[in-house]
Amino acid sequence: MAASPSTARAINDRLALRLLQQEGPLTAGQLKTMTGLSRPSVADLVERLQGSGLVHVVGETGDRRRGPNARVYGIVADRAHLAALDVRTHSVSVVVADLLGATLAEATLPIGSDTASEPAVEQAAALLERTAREAGAVRLHSVGIGAPGLVDPVSGELRETSGLPAWHRHLVTALHDRLPATVLVENETNLAALAEQRLGAARGQDTFVLLWLGHGVGAAVMLDGRLRRGASGGAGEIGFLPVPGTSQLPSALACDGGFHTLAGSAAVCELGERHGLTPDPGPQELPAAAYVRAALAAEEKGEPFLVTLAERLAIGAAAVSAVLDPGRVVLAGEVGHAGGAALAARVEERLAAMTPLRTEVRAGTLGGAAVLRGALLTARDAAQDALFAPGAEIR
Repeated sequence: MAASPSTARAINDRLALRLLQQEGPLTAGQLKTMTGLSRPSVADLVERLQGSGLVHVVGETGDRRRGPNARVYGIVADRAHLAALDVRTHSVSVVVADLLGATLAEATLPIGSDTASEPAVEQAAALLERTAREAGAVRLHSVGIGAPGLVDPVSGELRETSGLPAWHRHLVTALHDRLPATVLVENETNLAALAEQRLGAARGQDTFVLLWLGHGVGAAVMLDGRLRRGASGGAGEIGFLPVPGTSQLPSALACDGGFHTLAGSAAVCELGERHGLTPDPGPQELPAAAYVRAALAAEEKGEPFLVTLAERLAIGAAAVSAVLDPGRVVLAGEVGHAGGAALAARVEERLAAMTPLRTEVRAGTLGGAAVLRGALLTARDAAQDALFAPGAEIR
């Protein structure tokens, strides 16, 4: 069935906006070439988009020609403001950006472990509001939140999880109530995978697995271009994966005895102590990451530690590869970032000896910024989907 004229116009407008977002400012002539539309159709859509306040003239080409083809059009970046939060056990980081994702203001606030839930929520919410004011954002359109724990795939709410601060869940509820904005929450590992796919070590990969190696361990599963969360939001809870090399099995209440026992922060630190490494942790640095850095700096002396750690990580990666055949595994989190390409190469070598499935192993390139970048991408996608929709009005 042929599309109606109004539907065709909406499709063309959305296509042009996506091109302007992805390629940057373009002339009408460039839009004509990229869309395959006629010159009159491009002229009409540019006029519509200007009238809607989504597009404006940002300059002219240098060919001195008059007319619309000489003008360069770009998206009105301040049409909407976005925010992203990276909620950790003892801190929260915030970034406020425009519709194109350019950072306007950012801040981080430590939250002590002895802080009660209500004051912690108030501190985090106030940090967001203060940062938004500093960015000149009168109203936020979309807010993306990355947090540890499970996100219910039906309700989109952060589920109550033992071992994590209660203020995490209460913060999400408070922001829903306090802000006239779309508030989206996602597991931190999934957001890191999204960021690595768009901007980092998995760029262009539709299928891959990201292993998060930090205080604990987790995984994000990207299959055919989509994050897979599982029936209860628990896909990737690899810390509970039963593995050889431990003295017990994990239980429904704790992941002791699972992959966490081999690759969690405490296990990496114990391994480093056993190999006589002397780390020099930086401010706020995860001790396990400091041990990995120390091993790399020690060169030959650090090699036994790196080989053993790579063998442990390969056990988890092999299980993932056997089930999902992802083709690529990205090592992220503080430990993955500290190990870099050197650790990734050792894991890939060991993994190749454990599975017939060809699996590349790469170090994440975004480091500690991955979760925040992923949360911002989520907020930006939501805002653009709303604003670029036919007949959309900004809230």
